[in-house]
Amino acid sequence: MNGARTPVVHRYGVAGVLLTIVGLGCATSEPPPTPTDSVPSAEVAVQPIPEGPLGASIRRGLAILSATHDSLPDHVGNALNCTSCHLDQGRRPNGIPWIGAYSRFPQYRGREARVATIEDRINGCLLRSMNGSRLAADDDRMRDMVTYMAYLSIGIAPGDTIVGRGVPKPSITTGDTTHGAAIWQQECARCHGPNGEGTAAAPPTWGAESYNIGAGMARIRTAAGFIRHNMPFDRPGTLSDEDAAAVAAYLVSRPRPDFAGKEHDWPLGDAPDDAAYKTNAMNTRDVAPR
Repeated sequence: MNGARTPVVHRYGVAGVLLTIVGLGCATSEPPPTPTDSVPSAEVAVQPIPEGPLGASIRRGLAILSATHDSLPDHVGNALNCTSCHLDQGRRPNGIPWIGAYSRFPQYRGREARVATIEDRINGCLLRSMNGSRLAADDDRMRDMVTYMAYLSIGIAPGDTIVGRGVPKPSITTGDTTHGAAIWQQECARCHGPNGEGTAAAPPTWGAESYNIGAGMARIRTAAGFIRHNMPFDRPGTLSDEDAAAVAAYLVSRPRPDFAGKEHDWPLGDAPDDAAYKTNAMNTRDVAPR
């Protein structure tokens, strides 16, 4: 025995109300085979929210994460909420869940080449996905958001394997934008608008009110995995891997806000193959900005 702890695998299913703020399209007639990189999900009980001050903080955190645009008007620069990408109150497997997120920090982040706290990670989303500004780490609203994430991580220790963590990313790093545009108008426009402007049912996906180029969703593999496993919102999984990649390529090609300082990302030169822009460390790589 070397004293190492045996990893624990946590499985969980969808709990809570489905939030209609998201939905990247509409259903196709016949679902394709299950994505090859999908993972199973199973139910696991989420602890009831306790009473008292702790429970109040958890509830406030969920409220802020669900209505971030309205809750943090000085720190959100577009029309999105955190739950626009973190589906089902951050509980959906393969939908960028917050289950276990609290237990994974502090963690090393290659994009910044430093160890980050969970507050740093939230601020990264505010700066990029929300096209806004940082929130002080000791702000009460930051504390409440972290408290909600800690609540979703009860019983999960550092190093535990979380089934459905993040979003499965396909190996595809390119897609046919012409095909993607056609799928968008046929399947996605009714929820997100023909020009990605958003509707009452779903958020904007490009333009001034959407995430900026520095956001993770501006990468083809991240967007393709999210679309493949979660969209259309009413019938997820009805697009093939190739169709999801085509929609992602089209989505990434659309105009969106810039991100000041993006050239400093991945300073050690370890940017992913689908990075959406050139960085200072890419001098030896032929990666064209999109």
